[in-house]
Amino acid sequence: MSNAMDAFYRFLDEPIFPWARVVLALLTIFVGLSFTAPMWHINMQAPQYPEGLDLYIYSYKVDGGNDGNDVQEINVLNHYIGMAPLDRAALTDLDWIPFLFMAMIILALRTAVIGKVGSMLDLLVMTTYAGIFGFGRLYFKLYTFGHNLDPRAPVTVEPFMPVMLGKKQIANFLTEAGPGLGTWYIAIFATGLTLLLLIHLIIGRKRHVGVKGD
Repeated sequence: MSNAMDAFYRFLDEPIFPWARVVLALLTIFVGLSFTAPMWHINMQAPQYPEGLDLYIYSYKVDGGNDGNDVQEINVLNHYIGMAPLDRAALTDLDWIPFLFMAMIILALRTAVIGKVGSMLDLLVMTTYAGIFGFGRLYFKLYTFGHNLDPRAPVTVEPFMPVMLGKKQIANFLTEAGPGLGTWYIAIFATGLTLLLLIHLIIGRKRHVGVKGD
């Protein structure tokens, strides 16, 4: 066990391959692109809205289809059932996401220049934690929106969980939600980082076996 741990720590202290440094630096482009696209998309279809209503959640703002007018229309509908407005003020969790993404870019570039394998692992752990925490907070926010309904609302409905992923029928609305292009950009960054770590692990393992064979 001790030998295995020593080998693992030696692996973490290994320098990153030169070509991998270039790849890691290029991967940060996808993190930067995540600012240009929504992280999550919610679409609502109903007979009175044949073209549907769209809500786009970016890493730093909430926007809607139809030049942003869909957000106002959705909030009017939410008002009738006593749901809080879906706006930037209600999604304060967005405050930390831009800073987190910028930190990921800075740490990734620093790792590409002077980091070791262990630095890549730390970056992957940070990225994974951010993803899990972000999904968890989104679920909590949607749950809060659907369960903290104003009892004085004109229309009374039972508390519900708004759809976070997939499709769900709520009253006469068919709601569909899922990750936007911004989330896929972050997924590409995380996948690329994971592959770089695996390549270093595989090559390092082969070298270790080769040394023992000699």
